[in-house]
Amino acid sequence: MKTRPKIIISALDAERLESLIDSLPSNAFPGKDELEAELMRAEVVDPIDVPPTVVTMNSTVRFKVESSSEEFELTLVYPKDIDASGSKISILAPVGSALLGLSQGDEIEWPKPGGGVLRVRIVEVTYQPERAGEYHR
Repeated sequence: MKTRPKIIISALDAERLESLIDSLPSNAFPGKDELEAELMRAEVVDPIDVPPTVVTMNSTVRFKVESSSEEFELTLVYPKDIDASGSKISILAPVGSALLGLSQGDEIEWPKPGGGVLRVRIVEVTYQPERAGEYHR
């Protein structure tokens, strides 16, 4: 098994995510255990100390599909912020929880509709609240 990349999470995100998880029934969403495990293994830092290339909550990320030149962009959000635009992914989605704390250059496996996976690379964190000075969002 491949070693998982190191992840960094702001203390604000960690606190809000723990409260969100605690507020949900134990079987509320698939991947709850994985999200809790990611939070447990993360390096938690003050929001001001989050490196500018790390995916935090409400960050917008540009991805590249490794097997093609296709690129796409998504914003990692809390469930209450999901809309029909298709430009957001919930932290409660397995891919959403896998994104949290990753950095530019990291790769993850992305489930394809109908089965199988795509290997995608984080090309750029195009927007990060902490980098923009938004520490109390």
